[in-house]
Amino acid sequence: MKRIFLFVATNIAVIAVMTIVLSLLGANRFLTASGLNLPLLMVFALVVGFTGSIFSLLISKPMAKWSTGAQIITTPASSTEVWLLETVARLAQRAGIATPEVAVYEGEPNAFATGAFKNSALVAVSTGLLQGMTREEVEAVLGHEIAHVANGDMVTMTLIQGVVNTFVVFLSRVVGYAVDRALSRDNNNSGPGIGYMVAVFVSQIVFGIGASLIVAWFSRHREFRADAGSARLLGTPQPMVRALARLGGLEAAGLPQSLAALGISDKPGIMSLFSSHPPLEERIAALQGPRPS
Repeated sequence: MKRIFLFVATNIAVIAVMTIVLSLLGANRFLTASGLNLPLLMVFALVVGFTGSIFSLLISKPMAKWSTGAQIITTPASSTEVWLLETVARLAQRAGIATPEVAVYEGEPNAFATGAFKNSALVAVSTGLLQGMTREEVEAVLGHEIAHVANGDMVTMTLIQGVVNTFVVFLSRVVGYAVDRALSRDNNNSGPGIGYMVAVFVSQIVFGIGASLIVAWFSRHREFRADAGSARLLGTPQPMVRALARLGGLEAAGLPQSLAALGISDKPGIMSLFSSHPPLEERIAALQGPRPS
């Protein structure tokens, strides 16, 4: 969750900086005395929209290391670290990718995978995960993260984020121009007025919320795919089922009776539409259902 937040936050910050810089350089020439130049506006929106997401992707590994304090395992200092390196290497080979860097960080039970390229990725697990799960469960979580890498999820997320960013930038300025023209009393004024700036600001917030729904939907969808990927890599879904159950604070034996009462942060309701992960009970149910082809 923290990795997704950093990706989005970095993306938004870069977009803001790019918008200011390009405007100062006169790149907002799509606003003309004769009207709105839509082709130029689309070029502007593409540059601003994709710059943020691509930059966020390229710095994803150092940002993840910095934000979590993850320490790369270069020389194993314990039998657990030896096992981690061997397990990640074995799963990566099965998935057909180069072995990612492996790191450990202090924190509650969690894990993540990141990186701009499939064959230059990072997989990190927390000390809480290593201490709170069996090795079979940890292996399932590692399989989940390796599946993210093999599926190219970070690249796909970047492309989707870039597309929605482009439309947010484009549509907000179309709305801003329309509002500015409606409020303007000086038809000869070729420069944007206060109405344009306010409308663009408000529209970017509104359209940005809609864009967040799209990105969150994809993020939830890719979690199901990564769970299924872990099941394929391990040859059975049960270790992943048990790992998810343990993350939810359940005993594996009690799954059939207590799935509906699973206490997690992804609760039903409107806010679940903005969640990057689906509810754990839905992920468990998907794993226990028909196996994907």
